[in-house]
Amino acid sequence: MFSVSISIAQTTGYKPGDKAIDFSLKNIDGKNVSLKNYTDAKGYIVVFTCNHCPYAKAYESRIEELNKKYASKGYPVIAINPNDPIAYPEDSYENMQKNAAEKHFTFPYLLDETQNIAKAYGALKTPHVYILKKINNELIVKYVGAIDDNSESAKDVKKKYAENALNELLQDKTVKEPETKAIGCSIKWKK
Repeated sequence: MFSVSISIAQTTGYKPGDKAIDFSLKNIDGKNVSLKNYTDAKGYIVVFTCNHCPYAKAYESRIEELNKKYASKGYPVIAINPNDPIAYPEDSYENMQKNAAEKHFTFPYLLDETQNIAKAYGALKTPHVYILKKINNELIVKYVGAIDDNSESAKDVKKKYAENALNELLQDKTVKEPETKAIGCSIKWKK
């Protein structure tokens, strides 16, 4: 059983409607990835996640499903590990490579070595989702929060927050629920 850890409303970082920054971070294949590399994308599903957290592990297949369902529609998943690998060796770059290979990730899994991107975005948990839409060459935050309403059981999900937001964006509608509370392990900040 997971212990519940819910973030309170963010006091820093991005809120829906804000402009997000692009980044260039090292992927598990050794190459740097930037959002601008995805020239055909309409937007992005940026997920801060990691290897060790039971919540992050519980959501790996759901993150994969989001990528398989929405990358072809213009919203690829970009996963980012912001955790300090000194404090949590399971979150090291080498272990990110192993985890991605074992789970057959079809999305990039990037290392936020400086933790500057997690701080800029205001990520607090793993997993923590930011859905961005490209509008006039800017990245506008359209959704921030949880993937869905059940961290323990994918089959018992009643509300698919990220999918609902993506479906509304694909229909050029306003996101009805642009912010939810991210549920997961706290990000392991460097000392």
